[in-house]
Amino acid sequence: MRSPRSPNGRVCLAALVACLLALPTWAVALSLDEALELAERQAPSLAAEAAGVEAARHAAIPAGELPDPKLRLGLQNVPIEGDDRARLDREPMTMQMVGFMQEVPNRAKRQARVDVAQAGLRRADAELEVERLRVRRETALAWISALAVEQKLALFASLYAENRLLAKAVQARIAGGRGQAADSVAPKQEAALLAEQEDQLLSTQARQRATLRRWIGEAAERTPQGRLPHWAVDARHYQDRLQRHPELSAFAPMTEEAEARVREAVADKRPDWSWELGYQRRGREFGDMVSLQLSVDLPLFPGSRQNPRIAARHAELSRVQAEREALEREHAAQLATDLADYRRLHRAVQRSQDSLLPLATQKQALSLAGYRAGSGELDQVLEARRELIEARLRHIDLEEQRALTGARLYFAYGEAP
Repeated sequence: MRSPRSPNGRVCLAALVACLLALPTWAVALSLDEALELAERQAPSLAAEAAGVEAARHAAIPAGELPDPKLRLGLQNVPIEGDDRARLDREPMTMQMVGFMQEVPNRAKRQARVDVAQAGLRRADAELEVERLRVRRETALAWISALAVEQKLALFASLYAENRLLAKAVQARIAGGRGQAADSVAPKQEAALLAEQEDQLLSTQARQRATLRRWIGEAAERTPQGRLPHWAVDARHYQDRLQRHPELSAFAPMTEEAEARVREAVADKRPDWSWELGYQRRGREFGDMVSLQLSVDLPLFPGSRQNPRIAARHAELSRVQAEREALEREHAAQLATDLADYRRLHRAVQRSQDSLLPLATQKQALSLAGYRAGSGELDQVLEARRELIEARLRHIDLEEQRALTGARLYFAYGEAP
């Protein structure tokens, strides 16, 4: 035996490593946890929501600040008639003016704007979490469906092998003079039907890979591997967490934002004010001047100005509250439906595993044994074969549907944010 440290041993080891590295990406199995991790790193929708959070964070910084000051430049009292027209140094009232003006919104309005910005930031954070859980849920659903297709396709190797055994049994019976020549066609017909079913599954496999590629990119070409996930479903726990559903939780900052906009509209009834400081330069023989001005808004007509805006903001707040109640009822109904479906599917999987599959297997074995012994007919064998194939595929369908329903429940109510 050669030592790995010998020259030939090192060459063999290097060749083995090179072969492993050269394997195509589809040869590497794809687990559910890895698919979820890839989706969180690569999903464009998450990048978009993260950018929205960053935008809201930056927008919140200047929310309570005063508006930018204004620079005022001008000429005052310039004569336009007589010998001194357009002259700036002949009349004592002619002045070149430079000044600054600062508008000062009332304190309640500035605070309301801060509240709007902070609520908008919290809303963006909540929407990011909603999207993150949606991406994880949709990735899990796509992975589960892709794995179910792989499990179905894996059955066909044994189905074709069983078909070949059936063909041999038919040939043996015909050779023994106990069968008809036409019976030799039946296994070939079954093989053709199996190939047709397999082609349909290959088409489904391509569609499922395309769905998974939406969330994890090129890694979707790797073969999903593992067992269909089975999350413990606690109906009482899920019902208690209904109010904390991510989509419902997002309405809290949305409501806060709408309430802050109401306060901002009410603050319009309070007067804003501004101040202005100016310096006026006159001719050499006249003295320069300084001026200070204050101005105050007069909200004298609230019925046609402020009150309609306040009413509009109140209506917006009512819309948000009504939408939350509607969504809560929708999720409550969906939760009850999903729980009922899960209980039904769980019982169906158990029934299939404990009863239907064993019985179909036993029936197929007994019919084939009877046919070989000359006491059964080929039609009975073929019928039992079809029932067994259908039972196997249906068992995978039931497990897939149970896993899909469990995933929808888990990613809505069971996974901690």
